[in-house]
Amino acid sequence: MDLIADILLITGAIGAAFYCFVLSRRLTRFTDLERGVGGAVAVLSAQVDDLTKALEAAKASSDSSGATLKELTERADSVARRLELHVAALHDVDTAPPPPPSTPSPAPIFTSSARSADRSAAPATQSFFAQRSTVGVR
Repeated sequence: MDLIADILLITGAIGAAFYCFVLSRRLTRFTDLERGVGGAVAVLSAQVDDLTKALEAAKASSDSSGATLKELTERADSVARRLELHVAALHDVDTAPPPPPSTPSPAPIFTSSARSADRSAAPATQSFFAQRSTVGVR
C-alpha cells in the first residue's frame, strides 16, 4: 500500500511538473515583446503616449485660439457699441437745408488763330524738306 501511494504521489508530482512546464511556455509566448500580447501592449502603450502628447498640443493650441477669439470678440463688441453711439448721434443731428448751388466758373475756351492756320509746317521742317529735294536733283 505504501508502494502504491508512493507511485501515485510521484505520478502526481510529474503531472504537476509537466503542467507547470506547459504553463511556463504559454506564459513566455504570451508575454513575448515581439510577437505576443506583450508586444501588442508595448505598442499600444507607445501609441497612448504619442496620443497623449498630441492631445496636450491640441489642447494648448485650442486654448490659445480661444483666448485670441475671446479678445477679438471683445474688440468687436466695443466697436459695435461705438458704432451704435455714432448712429444714434447722427439721428440726433438736425438736418440743415443744403447750401445754395454755387455758380460754376466759366470754363476756358480754346480757339484757333488765323496765323496758325496759314502755316502749313514749321520753318525747320520746311528747310529740311527743301534741302532734301535739292540733294536728290544733282
